[in-house]
Amino acid sequence: MAMAQPQLSVKLSHPAQRLNEVRQVFRQQAEALNAISRRVGPEVIEAIELMLSVRGRVIVTGMGKSGIVGRKMAATLSSTGTPAFFVHPGEAFHGDLGMICADDVVLLISYSGETDEVLRLLPYLRHIRVPLIAMTGKPVSTLARHATVSLDVAVDSECCPHNLAPTTSTTATLAMGDALAIALINARGFLPTDFAKFHPGGSLGRKLLTRVRDVMHTQYARLLPGDPFVRVLNAVTRTRLGLATVLDEDGRLLGVISDGDLVRTMQSDQAGQMLQRLAGDIMTRTPVVVSVDAMFTDAENLMQKASVTCLVAVDSAGLPCGIVKVFDVLN
Repeated sequence: MAMAQPQLSVKLSHPAQRLNEVRQVFRQQAEALNAISRRVGPEVIEAIELMLSVRGRVIVTGMGKSGIVGRKMAATLSSTGTPAFFVHPGEAFHGDLGMICADDVVLLISYSGETDEVLRLLPYLRHIRVPLIAMTGKPVSTLARHATVSLDVAVDSECCPHNLAPTTSTTATLAMGDALAIALINARGFLPTDFAKFHPGGSLGRKLLTRVRDVMHTQYARLLPGDPFVRVLNAVTRTRLGLATVLDEDGRLLGVISDGDLVRTMQSDQAGQMLQRLAGDIMTRTPVVVSVDAMFTDAENLMQKASVTCLVAVDSAGLPCGIVKVFDVLN
């Protein structure tokens, strides 16, 4: 006779209760981070100085969830001017120890400070006299005692209802890594343009490395100040730019007419004289322009300040040669 299978008891909570549980996780983790921020002291400065002074790289290692956090730390450091990479402590004993040199500094992550795979690295690391930064929740642990400097990421408890799954502790560890990375960014004077060099494929990289001449539209509407309203309307609306330039006979910029200028002209036409208006009557006479050699981010800042979506690009002689639109770099 088949034995009856035990029925698992699933506790179903009310949606409002689940929402409170989610909010409690944010509150608990925020409180843990605030507590650590009040505890940090000179040891953090010492760790930062070690990472700044190293001639080699920052080697990050950790097991399990700590290893996952460590991979993120290494990636953040590398992308913000501090050469770093992650070494799995298990793989280290199968050849990867050769990746660590005396010129490096090693950041070892273990919340308990007693992770066997991490502790097994200590004899070799001490043999090559490499500086050690421990990141642990147990300041009196074996790892902390053998480190050059130990960073305390202890939390009162995990968000896990059983206080088992690493949750609050991994958040605290990740935040400490981010804090070190930001301090190093400031110490090195790392700029957005430096960041873009390491992220050329992303939207930020494209913005920071792109010049106006690379993305400007060279096919755009050109009007004379005496052109009638019908011609103006056609010129502004026939392209996706929503902008036409008004030039003199020598090609110098006199003004611009946007689709907004057209709307305002039509809205203010109380006497039915709209069709008698000329380009010179409608145009904005002091348009914001940008150099073709300017970085796209500079053009973007100009557009934000002027509350416009297009700028006329001008060459070194001040003559218009294109139009740049706010989202051009993303396209």
